[in-house]
Amino acid sequence: MAAQEVQTVLTEILGRVKALDPANARHWFENLTVLHFDGGSLVVGCPDEATVQFLHDKCKTSFTRAAQQITGHLVAVEFRICTEQQPSRPRPAHRTEPPLHPDYTFENFVVGPSNRLAHASCVAVSQSPGNTYNPLFLYGNSGLGKTHLLHAVCHQAREKLDGAVIQLLSCEQFVNRFIHAIGEGNVLGFQSQFRTVDMLVIDDVQFLREREQSQQEFFHTFNALYNNGKQIILSADSPPAEIPSLEARLISRFNWGLVARIDPPSYETRVAIVQKKAQLRGLHISEEIAEYIGQKVQANIRELEGALTTIYALAVTNGQDVTLELAQRALEGQIQLADRHTTISDIIAAVTKHFDVRLADLQSKKRSQSITMPRQICMYLARNLTRHSLEEIGGHLGGRDHTTVMHACNKIDQAKRSDPKVNALLNELTRQIANPLRG
Repeated sequence: MAAQEVQTVLTEILGRVKALDPANARHWFENLTVLHFDGGSLVVGCPDEATVQFLHDKCKTSFTRAAQQITGHLVAVEFRICTEQQPSRPRPAHRTEPPLHPDYTFENFVVGPSNRLAHASCVAVSQSPGNTYNPLFLYGNSGLGKTHLLHAVCHQAREKLDGAVIQLLSCEQFVNRFIHAIGEGNVLGFQSQFRTVDMLVIDDVQFLREREQSQQEFFHTFNALYNNGKQIILSADSPPAEIPSLEARLISRFNWGLVARIDPPSYETRVAIVQKKAQLRGLHISEEIAEYIGQKVQANIRELEGALTTIYALAVTNGQDVTLELAQRALEGQIQLADRHTTISDIIAAVTKHFDVRLADLQSKKRSQSITMPRQICMYLARNLTRHSLEEIGGHLGGRDHTTVMHACNKIDQAKRSDPKVNALLNELTRQIANPLRG
């Protein structure tokens, strides 16, 4: 098959991929090439490792299905870098390439009043790691761009600091690797891996709570890096002092550098984010549509992305252009949910009904599992479905302080991720709260 024919096949496959998986469609798909194609094997050429990682993790299934549908054959799909990138100097043998998201760069980050300090501090750190704002601690609710900034710092540092050893991972991964090292009797190897890096970036560091041995290990890792002038960047959903069960000495160290908060984006910033996200997906939308989405979807950036995906999927499915009318139709259910004002009373009513407990029990000091679980779920839902502060939520549930509420939210969030039944329960309660007449 001629090279031009092969590229034509890839173009058709990419069109089908966008229809099968609009959430992960990207405008840079057009820059992908074919390195090898023999009817049963398709090797797609990518410009860098970040692109390879993204396509392998997010798109391999949709690419495989699309290739099989277009060619009519069983096709195995692989992703590889087009040219071998040879570093200018040898890299350490234990270097671990962070799995960077290709979209999460400074160029693709929309700056506004809610995140300006966090963005500026990340740019400064990427220019001079270890010398400016060390440690750098970012905090804010889920879906506001913390992870995007962490990846952006690593992208920039990798370009500027050739051969630098960068470790980017979630706190859960750090803890799991430490547990594995203990089980394998290789704690020294673990310490060597993390205490000799040039930059350590840990996402969701609040998961160190209630893990005493992991906190102790992280404390010594922090000290080793800090004393050697190496950069430490951390993110969490709350400031250091509000992370439950975190040792005082860690709280103190997390506050040594700069602590920067990220707030929900303003209307103008939301509109700009919608436009940027649409551009990344190769989706052409008018300013009127961007303003409509920015006005109606206010919670966080992930919901803005979800709204775009919903609109794009409907447009592709129906073979229509993206118009304001189509956007309104696509987001009808989502907008109805957003427009309804949820109160803590709504949440308490749904939870007490489901668990068959009384409000007085939730507000009491009882600690039995039959009371603790519903109480923590109330706190979690109130944190995610209302704009009340931690103190206000605790006040509605027996005058509990903000650290108790934060602990409850973290515990339910962890249960949601690990237990499908808890996740299903939370989704059902959220539906009932949004539509009480149908509950």
